[in-house]
Amino acid sequence: MTVTASRRTPMSSPTPTADPETTWRRWRHDFHRFPETGFDEHRSADRVAQVLSLLGIEVARGIGGTGLVGTLRRGSGAGIVALRADMDALAIHEHAPGRAYASQHAGRMHACGHDGHMAMLLAAAQLLAEDGGFDGTVRFVFQPAEEHGRGAAAMLADGLLERFPFDEIYGVHNMPGLPAGQIATRVGGLMASEDNFVIRVHGRGGHAARPHQLVDPLVVGAEIVLALQSVVARSVDPQQPAVLSCTEFHTDGIRNAVPSEVVIKGDTRSYAPEVQSLLERRIREIAEGIAQAHGARCEVEYTHEFAPTINHAAPVAAALEAARRVVGAAQVDGDTPPVMASEDFGRFLLHRPGAFVFLGNGAGSEPGATPLHNAGYDFNDALLPVGARWFAELVRLRLPATASETRP
Repeated sequence: MTVTASRRTPMSSPTPTADPETTWRRWRHDFHRFPETGFDEHRSADRVAQVLSLLGIEVARGIGGTGLVGTLRRGSGAGIVALRADMDALAIHEHAPGRAYASQHAGRMHACGHDGHMAMLLAAAQLLAEDGGFDGTVRFVFQPAEEHGRGAAAMLADGLLERFPFDEIYGVHNMPGLPAGQIATRVGGLMASEDNFVIRVHGRGGHAARPHQLVDPLVVGAEIVLALQSVVARSVDPQQPAVLSCTEFHTDGIRNAVPSEVVIKGDTRSYAPEVQSLLERRIREIAEGIAQAHGARCEVEYTHEFAPTINHAAPVAAALEAARRVVGAAQVDGDTPPVMASEDFGRFLLHRPGAFVFLGNGAGSEPGATPLHNAGYDFNDALLPVGARWFAELVRLRLPATASETRP
């Protein structure tokens, strides 16, 4: 449905006399103060819809759960560009003594900067709504549930592309460890896929004093964990990036009893579909083979969680040009190394061309250098105008206006 106003107390609304950057910081701090986890972003979506409506932007709600799309049209151009921000927080208890806008929701915080991503995209919406300078249509896509890789698929399943079509899509993520304000991306693989696995080993448990009568799943599980360390080293082409990590090991045993079951959990990261298939096959072969050799049984579950984020060449060129215009060539890296972390934005890129970029949050002793997913992390407010102007410049590059269309 289309939203024209919110029933809740509004955030500071944009006005011609207000300092926009002060307003953008207030938006960001409000989002930070009230974090919401995946598919529970009701208040956040209300606030986003509120601001977009005040800017005169058409808003549609309830797409893939709590997702929403704002639509802004100028001129008669047929081109449509989508800009995306994620909305969800993490189930982490914030540790930030003295932070005036610290989380008011115990056990939840914006430890990944999605509060800043929302504020940047709203700021870009304000710039584009007030100043125009483009000819065509912009979709402002606010996605739920990025952290667990479910939100993009939910929006797509709810008809995002059919109901709100677009030609290209762009996104940004703040990146601690990069100098503040630096913009970095690359053509091709930027962030990896993530697949999860669960291996259940069934043995025969019993008294620890009589191991000869048992089938010890701990021994089987330990051998499986060690053997899996050889998969990337000996089965994957060294020129193909891949990670295989066993991250959990659980048993139903006690101090003086050998367990009957061991559960091993973990994940894999890669870029190529053939590597994903190889990793799954080798995990199954190794786990089942070792279990059989010991007289145990085993079951392997393997699920695909995140698609890899594979950038397209023409959108990357546009993203880099917009970056050079906003921060200068010295602050732009067009061949940044890929990372093995995952990002739900990659699922959109399976359906439409686009580009994802990193925006430096701070390095060394700079504010913003605290790692993502850390209880003390905070988004660097100095990035709000950088990200907003990058988004706006990108739209103006991809949807160029005639002289008569430079303002609404």
